Amino acid sequence: MLTTKNLVLIPCDAEILQAAITGNERLAEVLRVEMPDHRTEFGPMAFQYALDMLQVDTITHSWCTYFPIHIEDNTLVGSGGYKGQLTADGIVEIGYEIAPKYRNPGLASEYAQVLIDHAFSNQEVKMMIAHTLSHENPSTSVLTKCGFTRTEEIFDPEDGLIWGWEFKKSND
Repeated sequence: MLTTKNLVLIPCDAEILQAAITGNERLAEVLRVEMPDHRTEFGPMAFQYALDMLQVDTITHSWCTYFPIHIEDNTLVGSGGYKGQLTADGIVEIGYEIAPKYRNPGLASEYAQVLIDHAFSNQEVKMMIAHTLSHENPSTSVLTKCGFTRTEEIFDPEDGLIWGWEFKKSND
């Protein structure tokens, strides 16, 4: 479990991911939290992907999905985490989302920063990457605030043009 000033991040194991796939009511029951309306834009496919990785790969749930719980009101406010284990080159990708009702008070930056700090606490991690839509938006602001640099434009068959971002670990 990871914690910040306003959030507790629950690492998702197979039971939690299956609950997320089943629906909000079951997930709220398993996590013992309140559930906001419209809490995810990723949908159940992202949770099925994470569950498949846990079941097939040697990945541990610390390199998978985390659910951020807002401490003040015990509400699940988003989802995200790592898109798999780090590569042989020491690269790991992050992705995150915050429910609309909880956007703008800095929770997305807080969420992303704890994921970055957690990853960089592993000596093998050399760089973090992320992808966003190809225009300025709240996610690009979060990544910039957290130290990422936009490095490339990529054509994705599903999303069209997207931006690639990197944050290299300092050698301090």
